[in-house]
Amino acid sequence: MKRFLTLITAIALGWSMAIPAMAQNGPLRLTITDGVIEPLPIAVPGFQAENAAAAQVAADISRLVAQDLTGTGLFREIPANAFISQVASFTQPIAFPDWRAVNAQGLITGAVTVSGNQLVVKFRLYDVFAGTELGEGQQLVGTVDGWRRMAHKVADAAYSRITGEGGYFDSRVVFVSEAGPKDNRQKRLAIMDYDGANVQFLTDSSTIVLAPRFSPNGDRVLYTSFESGFPRINVLNVANVGRQQLATAPGEMAFSPRFSRDGRQVIYSLSNGGNTDIYRTDLATGQHVRLTQAPSIETAPSLSPGGDQIVFESDRSGTQQLYIMSANGGEPRRISFGEGRYGTPVWSPRGDLVAFTKQNAGRFHIGVMRTDGSEERLLTSSFLDEGPTWAPNGRVIMFSRETQGAGGTSAMYSVDISGRNLKAVPLQGGASDPSWGPLQP
Repeated sequence: MKRFLTLITAIALGWSMAIPAMAQNGPLRLTITDGVIEPLPIAVPGFQAENAAAAQVAADISRLVAQDLTGTGLFREIPANAFISQVASFTQPIAFPDWRAVNAQGLITGAVTVSGNQLVVKFRLYDVFAGTELGEGQQLVGTVDGWRRMAHKVADAAYSRITGEGGYFDSRVVFVSEAGPKDNRQKRLAIMDYDGANVQFLTDSSTIVLAPRFSPNGDRVLYTSFESGFPRINVLNVANVGRQQLATAPGEMAFSPRFSRDGRQVIYSLSNGGNTDIYRTDLATGQHVRLTQAPSIETAPSLSPGGDQIVFESDRSGTQQLYIMSANGGEPRRISFGEGRYGTPVWSPRGDLVAFTKQNAGRFHIGVMRTDGSEERLLTSSFLDEGPTWAPNGRVIMFSRETQGAGGTSAMYSVDISGRNLKAVPLQGGASDPSWGPLQP
């Protein structure tokens, strides 16, 4: 088991760092320096249908589990035509030599039962090299129409057991869906599964909407609307699509909102009299607090996971740079010092990194840096990349990409924090401004 865990841990880490103990092996400390990743070989035989009604959904679930895992770039699936033996029953012993012979190091088996609209999924994860089960088998109960969520939950459990990190497959992303030509884009809020499936629209295209942001538990969305002719912040209930306008501090324009970590307050930018500062508003009392006092533009605030610090962008130094200050205001410290301009900072859920947009030498980049500004790493480069958002486990970043020219299109991409596994989110039509929500309950 130690070889298996050591290999996948080395694959998973993008920086040199200590990680917690896994299984019985104690803590490991690994450094990745060569930038070469060999994905871990896994086998995902078709899950067993325990009754006739489960045949199709069993096949669909096992395929989606494999797609989730291989889509990370950390795993490689052993094709079914290479299998020496089959898993004829969920309860039968595993013929580990047969799976070692095809170089599978991880094995996921499952069984599915459908009764009416009830769906039961059982699964197990094995370390083939050690010939042991990783953890105990689990059983999930849901509805047939929720089979995709069940598959994502299985994949999350496997991913977590193997890597020691939290999963992110059973999560949703709110974004701006776009249609029409570049000079007359129709925009509306939409929500989707992390992989682009199950798109649902939350608003119509009658007014411009920007910068949706999930609440910490995923039940509400903040966004900026131009319905009144000026930018105003709205709060939308995801379950019933009910919305209300946020009572922000008196001023001309309010925008760039984010929830506090407890969901009870909102931090945002307010432009008044030619000056833009960061404010905080309590949703229950309506009390407003001004957090910055500089004669410059302060915007795009993002709270640390502990809720005690805010990272934001400001041009107080003469160019657009990143700063960190106390969540209660006070003197900020600058953390960006590279060439070019920095904006849209977002604190990682792990608390160790800040993602940002960088513009330099006519190109846009998505990057990450430590919270003290060190170890800056640019992950992407294009005509226009912007607006990063973190997966719940802090491993993957999603962002917007716009192509050049009058016929340019918008799309969303994701990339690992190592800069590997860049890929487009499969969606019909244009899309921008993603905000990654938490794992669903």
